[in-house]
Amino acid sequence: MTASRLLAGIGDVGRDRGRGGYSRHAFDPVEGELRTWFAEQAGRRGLDVETDRNGNLWAWWGAPGPDAVVTGSHLDSVPGGGAFDGPLGVVSALSAVEALRDKGFQPGKPLAVVVFAEEEGGRFGVPCLGSRLLTGSLDADRARALRDPDGVTLAEAAKRAGHDPERFGADQEALARIGKFVELHVEQGRGLIDLGSPVAVGSTVIEHGRWRFSFTGQGNHAGATLLGDRRDPMVPAAAAVAAARWVAAGVDDARATVGRLVPTPGGTNVIASTVDLWLDARVPGGDTRGLVDEIAGAARRAAEEEGCALTVTEESYSDTVRFDPALRDELDAVLGGVPALPTGAGHDAAILAGQVPAGMLYVRNPTGISHAPEEFAEESDVDEGARALSDVLARLAG
Repeated sequence: MTASRLLAGIGDVGRDRGRGGYSRHAFDPVEGELRTWFAEQAGRRGLDVETDRNGNLWAWWGAPGPDAVVTGSHLDSVPGGGAFDGPLGVVSALSAVEALRDKGFQPGKPLAVVVFAEEEGGRFGVPCLGSRLLTGSLDADRARALRDPDGVTLAEAAKRAGHDPERFGADQEALARIGKFVELHVEQGRGLIDLGSPVAVGSTVIEHGRWRFSFTGQGNHAGATLLGDRRDPMVPAAAAVAAARWVAAGVDDARATVGRLVPTPGGTNVIASTVDLWLDARVPGGDTRGLVDEIAGAARRAAEEEGCALTVTEESYSDTVRFDPALRDELDAVLGGVPALPTGAGHDAAILAGQVPAGMLYVRNPTGISHAPEEFAEESDVDEGARALSDVLARLAG
């Protein structure tokens, strides 16, 4: 079955009628439905499915073992995300395996398709959760204590979904099996539109992180409290949003985004007592933490003027990643010379790159839009990407 048809088969799972697009999050019923779908599809292709200690799914062609060729991506989404971010890599991997079997290919190395848990951080706030736990770059105790917007901890959610959160943590046995990892992903930008190519290989991922700004003031009555008597945390929070834009605008190619802001208690006629906002910051080849410090300084001054307090917490950070050059060259040779693209988007492949040879393939997105319902890829490009992945797997696992 083609990758485009496989993708269409999950087109109704997790649709978000309010936001548009899809909302598929770690260890919720929608993600559970997708996990079941993946296991069924993998089984139809003769793959043996197992779940590792961190909730990542592995589908093996041949017995699991060292020097394995691994591909895959994730099935979760940001709130109201597009149809392609994550699932495209999974359906392309399944389609590639099917194509290889139809040709009579027999891998000379173990081959696996992996689905990583909570890549987007859409529920618990930390991106690439499954791969970070696998590699040990995220402390298991910290992970178990993470809470979703409803106050449910990761440990509680995982247990409800049938996983044992006490087993979370670095998995050297699983990591040691990976000889090479290749992730296919829809492009999250306009590079391939301008280059006129349906497929590219990844070169780098720029450094990036997420920070939580917590403003504390005094909750009160919106009608009975004079402006001069207020300690309204929404005022410095608004200043932080504005500072993110103007500070980043002064740094070449920097990106700073506030996409989530939560006032408490959240009533229309109530002055908030606290406001939390989350800053996503990225600086190609630069000093992302320095950018955040400058934004935080502006926010702190605004908080002091309003009589409020501010706490800034780094929730995740990833340094610049340069994908394995030998593997990148090998991918390029298989595909006959395709563009090499940097990206400002994070991926599980970037987390694994610090431990094993890892690479990326990108498929053209004609809208240039991602993390939104308008994210798109033409059926012909989707299927071209799956064919490219099939050729890559044949070369690496032959």
